[in-house]
Amino acid sequence: MKPRFATLAVLALLTAAPAFALEPLNTEKRFIDSLVAGRVADVIRNTCPSISAKMFTVLQELNALEDYLRDKGYSEAEVKAFRKNKDEKARIKGLANDYLTAAGAVEGDAESYCKVGRDEIAKESLAGSLLRSWK
Repeated sequence: MKPRFATLAVLALLTAAPAFALEPLNTEKRFIDSLVAGRVADVIRNTCPSISAKMFTVLQELNALEDYLRDKGYSEAEVKAFRKNKDEKARIKGLANDYLTAAGAVEGDAESYCKVGRDEIAKESLAGSLLRSWK
């Protein structure tokens, strides 16, 4: 009876293998949310003269995200391919622009970006944690 049970257990694991497959990177929520937050922070710091990046924090978050992806089973090659994909880059930029617009940023109005940046810092969002305001 034991050999039959072992065979059934192995068969069950083999048929369940697709359930353990990784989801595509472009649907991995934490990854996408982190990229969008990073883009939001980058646009704010490049538009608002009184806000800069906390570069040490940026590097810490980047390393934590890389560790997270590695722990989930994604390879460096998969991540690199995603980062180089022009369509995915455009999608992340679009999501960040939509977020900024919804938060009140207005193209050509640096102070509106400063306000969004200060709001993000006050909310302690991921984007806000990457920024520091001099005002």
